[in-house]
Amino acid sequence: MSDQELMENELLVIKGVCDLYNHGAIESTTAEVHTAFKEALNETLNIQNKIYNLMAEKGWYKTDTAEQQKIDTTKQKFQNK
Repeated sequence: MSDQELMENELLVIKGVCDLYNHGAIESTTAEVHTAFKEALNETLNIQNKIYNLMAEKGWYKTDTAEQQKIDTTKQKFQNK
């Protein structure tokens, strides 16, 4: 398995963990549990950001630029509501 594949897998796992911690924070019934999930989520988001930055730096995480016309159309759609 290449370094890129390992990083992609790690990023997917971290994103899944973020999702679990987010739901835990949303569904928590006490302030203490909410705080624990929120802190864990913030730490995991920091890890996710570091992995993303490393992948982007190596050219392993490509993003597409949105067309300005699509951005403007979307903005108008939501401004009219």
